[in-house]
Amino acid sequence: MSWTTMKLLPLVCLCLLTRSGTTFADEHGSGVVRVVVKEGSDAILPCSLSTKENAESKLFDWKKDGGKEVFFYVGGFHYNNGRPGQDQQFKGRISHFQDELKYGNASIIIRKTKVTDSGDYTCDFPLLQPRQILKIQLVVELTFRDRSGEITGASPEPSVKILNQTQDVALLQCDVQGASPKPTVEWQDSAGNKLPAEEPQVSERGGSFYIIFQTTVKKTDNYRCVATQEEIKHQIYAETYVFISELCLGFSLQEETEDACDDKASVSREGKLRELETAGQEICDCRLSLARREIRRRRSSRRCE
Repeated sequence: MSWTTMKLLPLVCLCLLTRSGTTFADEHGSGVVRVVVKEGSDAILPCSLSTKENAESKLFDWKKDGGKEVFFYVGGFHYNNGRPGQDQQFKGRISHFQDELKYGNASIIIRKTKVTDSGDYTCDFPLLQPRQILKIQLVVELTFRDRSGEITGASPEPSVKILNQTQDVALLQCDVQGASPKPTVEWQDSAGNKLPAEEPQVSERGGSFYIIFQTTVKKTDNYRCVATQEEIKHQIYAETYVFISELCLGFSLQEETEDACDDKASVSREGKLRELETAGQEICDCRLSLARREIRRRRSSRRCE
């Protein structure tokens, strides 16, 4: 490798881009390329022959942490078309750029990255003279998601219920059981807005936290109780649908009642009011029926998910 080529390599590294993450050249000039992606996204690990010569007939070997077989290619034969030996961690998740091999591009894609994919990777052309080895450090960053069943102490799904409901308001309660570390709990409406709530009741037993959290709502909506554990990037929620029936016998009926009081027509005031009460109740019953039907539909939909 010429001195000019060696000087250009760091510049090439600096220009590397990936579709699914950020690629950095090592600031200390060690030749290590650092790729950072979010958990669950795809990561492209860059590797190209310095000569840009055709690599279709070459042999190159990708390994993780010095030993795990990630992707092995030799003259068109590789782990994705029958060659054995790939580490179980990467089976079905690695692909390469077949059409780019003729330009010396031996980069690979790791699909649906996991935190355990983080580590040091090497792309090795062992038969080249001189031998070429590129080093890549992959960092998979945690994102908030449901980790119950994966991590000890991750909060289970909260329990939500309607404690009390009148024509105008409903009191909702959320129970979070046995979470560690201590989660933050909040109520949200269907738009994701945080709702004002009472001071949570928190107790601790055996290092696990138990939280009761209440809020009062005044309109029909889908409400969500969200438990978040920042330290382990765990987030889980439960929902409940609340129907507030204040419109059933509300302002419009009051207006009609006032009109009835002034009505000097042949229909008596008492008769008019009875008609309005009956009509209002029918409207209310209809809306309540529709609300109950919607609740059943949502619950059925959740069970099917």
